[in-house]
Amino acid sequence: MIQFRNLRLARGAKVLVDSVSLQIHPGWRVGLTGANGTGKSSLFALLRGLLHQDQGDLEIPAGWQIAHVAQETPALAKPAIEYVLDGDTELREVEAKLAAAEAAQDGAHIGELHARLHEIGGYASRARAAALLDGLGFVGDDPERPVSDFSGGWRMRLNLAQALMCRSDLLLLDEPTNHLDLDAVLWLEQWLRDYRGTLLLISHDREFLDACITHIAHIEQQRLTLYTGGYSDFERQRAERLAQQQAMFEKQQREVAHIENYIRRFRAQATKARQAQSRIKALERMERIAAAHIDTPFAFTFREGPAAPDPLLQIEDGAVAYGNRTVLDRVRLTLRPGERVGLLGRNGAGKSTLIKLLAGELQLAAGSRSEGKGLAIGYFAQHQLETLRADESPLQHMIRLDPRAREQELRDYLGGFDFRGDDVGGTSTPATTPCGPFSGGEKSRLALALMIWQRPNLMLLDEPTNHLDLEMRHALTLALQDYEGGMVLVSHDRALLRATCDRFLLVDDGRIQPFDGDLDDYRDWLATRRAQAAEAAKCPDREADKAARKADRAQSAAERQARLAARRPLVKEIDQIEKKLAGWQGEKKLLDARLSDPSLYAGGDSAQLQTLLKRQAELAGWIDAAELRWLEISEALEAMPAD
Repeated sequence: MIQFRNLRLARGAKVLVDSVSLQIHPGWRVGLTGANGTGKSSLFALLRGLLHQDQGDLEIPAGWQIAHVAQETPALAKPAIEYVLDGDTELREVEAKLAAAEAAQDGAHIGELHARLHEIGGYASRARAAALLDGLGFVGDDPERPVSDFSGGWRMRLNLAQALMCRSDLLLLDEPTNHLDLDAVLWLEQWLRDYRGTLLLISHDREFLDACITHIAHIEQQRLTLYTGGYSDFERQRAERLAQQQAMFEKQQREVAHIENYIRRFRAQATKARQAQSRIKALERMERIAAAHIDTPFAFTFREGPAAPDPLLQIEDGAVAYGNRTVLDRVRLTLRPGERVGLLGRNGAGKSTLIKLLAGELQLAAGSRSEGKGLAIGYFAQHQLETLRADESPLQHMIRLDPRAREQELRDYLGGFDFRGDDVGGTSTPATTPCGPFSGGEKSRLALALMIWQRPNLMLLDEPTNHLDLEMRHALTLALQDYEGGMVLVSHDRALLRATCDRFLLVDDGRIQPFDGDLDDYRDWLATRRAQAAEAAKCPDREADKAARKADRAQSAAERQARLAARRPLVKEIDQIEKKLAGWQGEKKLLDARLSDPSLYAGGDSAQLQTLLKRQAELAGWIDAAELRWLEISEALEAMPAD
């Protein structure tokens, strides 16, 4: 198990966690939660041995294999599937040794290495890697393409696949869903439920946490508290604990006020001085209970926009093509004020393409697109984070966006996104700090703030929750629920989709059609499509896995027959020796008893005595030789693998 004993961890002068004592048992799946900057990633670094605690002890079983998702992916020329296979380090070591043994024609070592390869599932490893890539959205010939061909988001998926490929005892995942779409999230969710090792997961997706984890470890006020159950269970338990803490705090405050009032009244009176001093000492010894703190740093709403036209936007018989390939065809879509539309569809189906078309970033290859008079579009996508000016602060961005607005009004507005004054405490970001070194979450918050300030009456949101923590996601959900304009949303965050969308459109096979169902129905639809695709393609990965397992069984049978063939003559010989030994030892025992009889020596028959002594010596020699051979054969049999 993983054991924390009175552990303290700090980065510089800032203490992240203090006095942590808890156990994480094998097979537990633990979600690590807490506000940004409280030390979640630092705890991962501690578990990986990249940091050392300032106090206390951390114990991890010495033989555990720890897997994590690399944050950088070099532009390698090797195929994607080979990069994923690198995640199984022992597999690669055995393969390298096997190549060396084959070059040296070392038959015995080759046999040993093939046996180890079988034990670790090496013959099916390529099929396993292909299945991981398929689940994470790689299609067609993607597994054979060089790593350098993929964009940053897809390389992060390769890093995730490489971590999952590792046959780990402890798996550390830090925001694994950030670069995934909904179908990949659903696949990963199932994979993690089947994972046999110990999982530590940092995620800001509440439904993903609920589906994958058995415990929550929450960092708050430099404490790491373990809760049993999913994220929803944690929220309920934490609310109950905070309510109890607040009640105890208020009770203690009343007690403190009563004692202080007594001290003020009577400490100057000689008759009451002793009692007053006693109460002063009691007050000093009292362990103070902190007030429960549950305030969120985020609080914003959508400003009232201009009058919205009806319809907002229409597309008739639209088509979008990249080169000679038509991505979307015969698109008919009308968006009206107040509509909240969620887009569903498999990876690569064209959801982001449709959003770009609605935003006017793509031109139609056919058909027409018409905007209502007064349409004001707010468009959010991850690539827009790159348009932020690295040398400008959030406040400077706002002033450039709206130079006529009062600075204090802009500061107040940015405060709702946790960009506050010049000198702020806690984990909030000053509004005057250049945004170049901002984290992904801070940049996303700033991009959302800039979009919302422009008062759109149609919002197009493509994965707006990437990098946002749970509190910001909750604030965004509440704001979107109160938003009165039209909205089209692509997101892998099912809690956001469920809370803000009134209807869903399915993007599939180049067409857009209403989806008659909820997200649970969509999950079932995805499972059906996967099964159909596997059947239509005769599931090459599964066939490869089946063939590999068949080859494994055949090789195992051949190896077992070879071992039996080698053992059989030795077993037969040892049986024969044991039978002979039994006869020789019985005869020698009788002979020893006869030779120990004094009357044999008194009779004077020296010829008979010599015959008996000679036979005794023969038996002793045969027995010694047989026992030595029996030991040699036994050692040889013990050295052979048994079935």
